[in-house]
Amino acid sequence: MNSELPLRDIHLPEAISWWPPAPGWWITGLLAVVIIILTVHWLRRRAKQLAPFKSAQLELQQIKFHYESGQDAQLLSQKLSILLRRVSMTIASREESAGLTGNDWLSFLDRLVNQTIFNTEVGRQLITAPYQPAHTIDGQALVELTEQWLTHANNIPRRSHA
Repeated sequence: MNSELPLRDIHLPEAISWWPPAPGWWITGLLAVVIIILTVHWLRRRAKQLAPFKSAQLELQQIKFHYESGQDAQLLSQKLSILLRRVSMTIASREESAGLTGNDWLSFLDRLVNQTIFNTEVGRQLITAPYQPAHTIDGQALVELTEQWLTHANNIPRRSHA
């Protein structure tokens, strides 16, 4: 009797290949791509929303500089009113804000930020300053109110008026 059995040597399986990846890796990769796309879209949209306020802040600094160097309070009140009207039209629609004057205009500005900023003694100068002598206008206080309003307005959600 033959004592040797006809066995073959042990064959190890092939090493696991890195390609194709397992389904979990496909899902992870797809989620990563979707998250990156959504993040880029959100950042672009946020930058587009903040652009008018950055521009308004720069323009306010220029107005403030010209006022401090020239001290023309009537011109200051006109420029601040124009700036506020433009910014208000980016927050609300043109129809809501463009035609307002006087106390309605000041109330509208305050309603936009849910605070009483311009319906004050100093804030009312915004509508009366072009018709008063320059020495009765507190231009620095008007600039500070405008800065305060812009800061609050920057934090409110925008309405789409496309």
